[in-house]
Amino acid sequence: MDFLLTPGTIVRHPGQPDWGLGRIQAVDGDQIAVNFEEAGRQIIRPRHVVLEIVEPAMGYE
Repeated sequence: MDFLLTPGTIVRHPGQPDWGLGRIQAVDGDQIAVNFEEAGRQIIRPRHVVLEIVEPAMGYE
């Protein structure tokens, strides 16, 4: 499912619901930069956190 984690995808961090929704900004190897509504830019490592996809990115196929 990692192929769905592309720039523009809207996600939620399951362990940090107070961060609100986030939009993936960049994917670089094992790091995903996500800009969350309430927590700003965070670097997520998908091997440690499985982000919940809320809305797939459009136009990144």
